[in-house]
Amino acid sequence: MLRILLRRRKQMLTPADVTVTDRPAVRRAVSAAAMGNMMEWFDFGVYAYVAPVLGKVFFPSSSPGAQVVSTFATFAAAFVVRPLGGIVFGPLGDRIGRQRVLAATMIMMAISTFAVGFLPSYAAVGFVAPLLLLLCRLVQGFSTGGEYAGATTYIAEYAPDTRRGFLGSWLDFGTFVGYALGSALVTVLTAALGAGGMEDYGWRIPFLVAGPIGVIGLYVRLRLEETPAFRREAEQAQEERAVHRAGGGEDPVEEARQSGHGRLREIFTGHWQAVLICMGLVLLYNVTNYMVTSYLPTYMTATLGEDENTAQLLVLGTMVVVALTITTVGRTTDRWGRRPVFMAGSVALIALSVPAFLLIRAGGILAPAIGCLILGLLLVCFAGASAATLPALFPTRIRYGALSIAFNISVSLFGGTTPLFTSALVDGLDDEMIPAYYLMGAGVVGLAASLVLYETAGRPLRGSGPMVESPEQARRLVAESRTEASRRARDIWVRIRRRPH
Repeated sequence: MLRILLRRRKQMLTPADVTVTDRPAVRRAVSAAAMGNMMEWFDFGVYAYVAPVLGKVFFPSSSPGAQVVSTFATFAAAFVVRPLGGIVFGPLGDRIGRQRVLAATMIMMAISTFAVGFLPSYAAVGFVAPLLLLLCRLVQGFSTGGEYAGATTYIAEYAPDTRRGFLGSWLDFGTFVGYALGSALVTVLTAALGAGGMEDYGWRIPFLVAGPIGVIGLYVRLRLEETPAFRREAEQAQEERAVHRAGGGEDPVEEARQSGHGRLREIFTGHWQAVLICMGLVLLYNVTNYMVTSYLPTYMTATLGEDENTAQLLVLGTMVVVALTITTVGRTTDRWGRRPVFMAGSVALIALSVPAFLLIRAGGILAPAIGCLILGLLLVCFAGASAATLPALFPTRIRYGALSIAFNISVSLFGGTTPLFTSALVDGLDDEMIPAYYLMGAGVVGLAASLVLYETAGRPLRGSGPMVESPEQARRLVAESRTEASRRARDIWVRIRRRPH
């Protein structure tokens, strides 16, 4: 019992255990992370909206249906290398720091996206043209393998515990703003230049715009500092190494543990449950995301025969609704929890996917607009909660690496392949409701992951101390911790005194 009392005493917080966040630094962290995501999804929005045009430019000998499938196959190829990017950038971010890796991924994304705008067409160089497009997409995919996980980790490690959901949701706000900007630019260009102008040169313009955006994003990221959680973890690792050196040399076990292979082994042996939960939630979010953002415009034009401008405006309007509501959902997760939001969204996805696509197929303007709105509101449930939920699944020393690997494996297998698989199934089975069934399957997986998800709202990240917004909150938290520890110690002491001798 005495040992229990001593352990209770050790669990009390001290002022050194509580980190008071710096508001300007938090704002810079959120802005820089969101900028990178905006850049990434600007490219996705452009690619999704110009997919029919790219099919004609790079795959002119194919049928219209095969052109769409070929274009989305190139789109999906980027996701094949994303796990490789996650394996490289994730553990590297845990070893050398989040800020350096995020700057490197920004450079690679900007250059590869910018380069697409200079690619020759199939008519100019033959089969070399689609190969060059594929190469650019592979570089984009490799760099993106370290982007989202790093950005969510960066924001989560800067955010106060009680506002992590709200601040994290700004990352995905950048996602949908980037997508909306990319798709809006393509919509305006299509209306202004027409189909012929877009095929001749118009498709290049959106990719060329990505260059200046990347320069701005890189400038912002280079001015960032490391997160408090990473700095504290690095200081503790340095102290441990100093102790081992003072004792007569390096500890080989600890050296192996700190290496890249050691961290990978720890991820899959010590945290496999969290990896599976992360993959399930990522599947739920990204299948819905890529269905709406990347496949829906092509589905409405190539499959349903809708007017191209109408389809683009409907999806663009959906993205605007998502962007306007996402921070509200993030704030809601801080108050009510991440788990209830994921569970409710999963059940709604299972129940509403078929009605949504029936409305989209109905024709006209009003019914498809309502169907798109339903899908957008389902999507925002997952988008608003993910950035705060996923980093909290893993401890600080392996957070970037574990999240990169789990996230990118799930996205590569299920999320990024959604347009390819869905378009191929619709074309092969001649069933226009395939997208709805696909979403329902994602809802089932997401519900299973949500049921075993550990609630993290308002709690410190694993391996880190509490994060608060002011010194007053820190003092109150320390006082409450001492009061609670004293109460528990008193209860144990009373039980000892009452025990019969």
